[in-house]
Amino acid sequence: MMSRTNDFVQAITDGNTFKGDSITVGSAILDGETITNAYVKVPLKTMNRHGLIAGATGTGKTKSLQVLAENLSDKGIPVLLMDIKGDLSGLAQPSPGHPKIDERHEKIGLPFESKKFPVEVLTLSEQDGVRLRATVSEFGPVLLSRILDLSETQSGVVAVIFQYCDNNKLPLLDLKDFKKILQYATQEGKKEFTEAYGRISTASTGAILRKVVELEQQGADLFFGETSFDVDDLLRVDNDGRGYINIIRLTDIQDRPKLFSTFMLSLLAEIYSTFPEQGDSDRPELIMFIDEAHLIFNEASKALLNQIESIVKLIRSKGVGLYFVTQNPTDVPEAVLGQLGLKVQHALRAFTAKDRKAIKLTAQNYPDSEYYDTTEVLTSLGIGEALVSALDEKGRPTPLAATMMRAPMSRMDILTDSELSNLLSESKLVKKYNEEIDRESAYEILNEKIEQAEAEEAKEKARKEKEALKKAESKKRTSSTRRKSTRMNPVVKVLTSATFIRSVFGILTKVLKK
Repeated sequence: MMSRTNDFVQAITDGNTFKGDSITVGSAILDGETITNAYVKVPLKTMNRHGLIAGATGTGKTKSLQVLAENLSDKGIPVLLMDIKGDLSGLAQPSPGHPKIDERHEKIGLPFESKKFPVEVLTLSEQDGVRLRATVSEFGPVLLSRILDLSETQSGVVAVIFQYCDNNKLPLLDLKDFKKILQYATQEGKKEFTEAYGRISTASTGAILRKVVELEQQGADLFFGETSFDVDDLLRVDNDGRGYINIIRLTDIQDRPKLFSTFMLSLLAEIYSTFPEQGDSDRPELIMFIDEAHLIFNEASKALLNQIESIVKLIRSKGVGLYFVTQNPTDVPEAVLGQLGLKVQHALRAFTAKDRKAIKLTAQNYPDSEYYDTTEVLTSLGIGEALVSALDEKGRPTPLAATMMRAPMSRMDILTDSELSNLLSESKLVKKYNEEIDRESAYEILNEKIEQAEAEEAKEKARKEKEALKKAESKKRTSSTRRKSTRMNPVVKVLTSATFIRSVFGILTKVLKK
């Protein structure tokens, strides 16, 4: 028995010894007992290979996320957290400590240190925090079409709209700009668009408008606009060299998955397009944790899923790691799951035949181990325990280890209202991004153009009416003159008749004389 334990400890030690820097997440468990100092580690070099934190409700997923975020920050690596449940803001305050935490760390063999971390609170909605925005132009026609789940024909219309705005210097900043240009294309500007790009169907623009309204109903009108968030601000470090932990408060958009997906895809696309290629670096540039990841995948269209899968495959070359946090690995599409190098799997519950089948499938995602029956371990892990498998510095899976996870160094609870207020009052980003700007854009320019056209049209109409009135008056005067010339004075008529008669008699007299 002792030999088996020694062999296990040796295997864990060998598999978790790295040349470069690493994060210690806990100590290995064998046969239900925590083995002190049998540390389970994750090398920084492969943390851009993405990861998964999964497990049933109440098994410790959020605390594992918190531990990873804290240790990354301590290593000078910035972190972005999607806080769906609203329980991560406590990272800004030190842990008050607890006897159970001391007991846990004594078993692990790590001293417990209580500390707070540099935190920036961000928001997509009207909640307090640094406002995150992006313009419609920054999305571009392809990404916007995928977000709206448009057909090929409708996507072509969107491409034409963007081209027209580029050619005519019409900024597309928010959704009212986009809706206005859609209406203009088939109404006031129909002739202009037809001559330049061909006829645009009102059925297509109507369908696109309905999709835009659907997005607005989920709060996207707050997200689209200025000032656009600069993703470089996610890479800040404090004066002590610790990376900022950026927490996006998403507690009020759980029932608005399309807005969540829109934001996520926008952010990933922006990071991929602006971050430089990092190559084979010893440390990541940024780590992102997406809590309740099923909210993205369950509501995503096929086009959106394809876009996410593509970005997951490509973005690691920029030094960015994506970590999905969800209840079951089956929540994540196979194409994405296959890209996840680090797996922290907390306990799963087998209440039904379907649950047991899902657990067997989950067990197959982990390396084989001579020390564990993975399927059995998945249902017997305690709170704060997890199966951990990472990638070593050569990209090979580390030995599978049931792990007693270390406790967070920061508070495992939310900030009070006063603490949050103090945190935001010290934020430089709040001052930078929370001033709402509504400068002249497509909406105002087109309205002005339409008003000018209507004014010109009214002016031309008035001119034509005036000309018509003049012609009518002139015609009336001419007609009146003619009538006057045919209706002579009676005296004139008699004189004229007498003159005529005299002329006739004069001629007759001359004839008779002859």
